Amino acid sequence: MKIERSAGVLLHPTSLPGRFGIGDLGPDAFRFIDFMKQAGQTLWQVLPLGPTGYGDSPYQCFSAFAGNAVLISPEFLERDGLLTKEDLEAALTFNPHKIDFGTVINFKNELLKKAFQNFKSKINLFNSDFDNFCSKENFWLDDYSLFMSAKQFHGGISWTGWEKSIALRENIAGWKAKLKNEIEYQKFIQFIFNKQWNGIRNYARQYGIKIIGDLPIFVAYDSADVWANKELFTIRDDGTLEFVAGVPPDYFSATGQLWGNPLYKWKVMEKDDFAWWKKRIAKLLEMVDIIRIDHFRGFDAYWRIPGDATTAINGRWIKAPGEKLFNSIKNELGELPIIAEDLGVITDSVEQLRDRFDFPGIKILQFGLGENGENKFLPHNHIKNCVIHTGSHDNETTRGFLETERQKNSGIYEWTQKYFNYFGDNMTYELIRAAYASVANICVIPMQDILILDNGARMNYPSTLGGNWNWRFSWDQIGNDLANQYKELTKLYDRPPGRKSENAVLDYQTE
Repeated sequence: MKIERSAGVLLHPTSLPGRFGIGDLGPDAFRFIDFMKQAGQTLWQVLPLGPTGYGDSPYQCFSAFAGNAVLISPEFLERDGLLTKEDLEAALTFNPHKIDFGTVINFKNELLKKAFQNFKSKINLFNSDFDNFCSKENFWLDDYSLFMSAKQFHGGISWTGWEKSIALRENIAGWKAKLKNEIEYQKFIQFIFNKQWNGIRNYARQYGIKIIGDLPIFVAYDSADVWANKELFTIRDDGTLEFVAGVPPDYFSATGQLWGNPLYKWKVMEKDDFAWWKKRIAKLLEMVDIIRIDHFRGFDAYWRIPGDATTAINGRWIKAPGEKLFNSIKNELGELPIIAEDLGVITDSVEQLRDRFDFPGIKILQFGLGENGENKFLPHNHIKNCVIHTGSHDNETTRGFLETERQKNSGIYEWTQKYFNYFGDNMTYELIRAAYASVANICVIPMQDILILDNGARMNYPSTLGGNWNWRFSWDQIGNDLANQYKELTKLYDRPPGRKSENAVLDYQTE
């Protein structure tokens, strides 16, 4: 994939400001797009948009196709006549900078239940659109809505603990009849999510802003995808795991990383020419313009660990049919706008697979800092067909990283000063400027770094549970001149701002 020089921002919608405890697809999302337009940005990178489970990680979702209900905007439900002002005025007082997921999920669920009851009484206003949506998306929506309904019926536990008749899909018709109302509710949520997300994407397009979505290579064990398609995954007939995903021991972990996701039965998938994968890619491309594939190396080879293992030590590398897969998808969907997350230990064969399809790889500037850093991440070794970030959702913020190294007296901060020939007091901005100046065609900066925030704004601490994914910014953190400052960077380093469409629809307000 080749893309012209451009610049953008990494910000998950949950990190947007807003009244209801979590960023959503409401007015503040449109205001953020306005900010991006004013700042000359043409790329908005988000994390996976699916419904999250235990741990609230967007990389462990109940579906590879569905949207996250907590992203639905209450303001727009009111605008569409599905909630009242009184419903919204009853909102709790939430922390503007941190998400309390438990409280937010319960609060949003109550609002969505009210909206659903109103929807049923006004079905004639939505009937055609709702029916068309359900018909178009039935290849995943029917299984997902039944899965979530059965999960609710069983108190939220994993499908492996459900009654056998539904866990092993032995009485689907009976359970559909039993859970009819809840199934319709789950379809309603997806219908509303789809409607609101399309509004976001269309508004961004009108300003020439492309959305970069994120596709985790593996799906969660407790997901509709695995429950409904056990034959495609390393699952035994009784639902237990035969093999799981992870990475082997390395410098950072003596026992490796045991992710626990089921692996794909690639030989089974090849029999129908990777139909499930084609549907997955096609669905995501309906929602975003560019796909970032997380853990791209798994398409070349993956670390296979026994399903009952307690660490990732006793695994083995297994070859994956990445070339066959991407050729098949390309033959059906055309040129693939894919970014390959190629971080970590990358072999020659992974690079060859990436380059065979012209997928840009990723450079994290933090990884190159210091005498022991990897030079491939430094600007003087960049190539045009790559993506440069100062950091990612899994890293410290750049300010936090630099402050940590300075306090440790590791020498990295002093090395960084010499490398960039900068001895001022805003090294974070100097790294951002260097990223913009890089020959890399795509430059995407995390919003935390744009705001020069410390590690209190960090998004994720990998391999830890609790306290992750909960950061939010507020509009008072954005200075009056910030947009102009970044627009000047786009001009200075030839990352041209997007052009407003003559047909732009600006009226997205709730009133």
